[in-house]
Amino acid sequence: MTVSKIVLSIILPVVLVCVDISGAVAQENGQYKNMATEMLAYINIHRTKMGLKPLKMNGMITAAAQQHTFDMATKTIPFGHDGFNERMKKLYKEMKPVYSFAENVAMGPHNAKEVVAQWLNSKEHKENIEREEYNFTGIGIARGVDSNLYFTEIFIAGKDKYK
Repeated sequence: MTVSKIVLSIILPVVLVCVDISGAVAQENGQYKNMATEMLAYINIHRTKMGLKPLKMNGMITAAAQQHTFDMATKTIPFGHDGFNERMKKLYKEMKPVYSFAENVAMGPHNAKEVVAQWLNSKEHKENIEREEYNFTGIGIARGVDSNLYFTEIFIAGKDKYK
């Protein structure tokens, strides 16, 4: 084996990992911002039809949702709700007083309408969307190392002083 082949065999795996992770990092820079806005619109249309107030997007909640989504997308944690209590404790400290929290996650090659439809077809996810006391939300989206899109939406009932 030549020196150049040895160097390439060491460098190539590192480059592939960097490419995969950079795909997920791109979301933090706003790659899926329009999709998150569209998801919120579908959710608020549903809430309005149910006689509920629309949810307001919040930057602190969005950052927490985005971090969780990034961690799932990069396989730092498994798909699901790992670390939910820690995320909520942190948000509570940043936003108190808050009264209630919930979280929806999804994964797959979805568009915004499909993700919201999937949640509305799941009893537990739909209950989170339809909880009357929730007034703030944050949505995180990232493309994973497996090419799937990952989604997290966090719901919070809190004081109306947060924008």
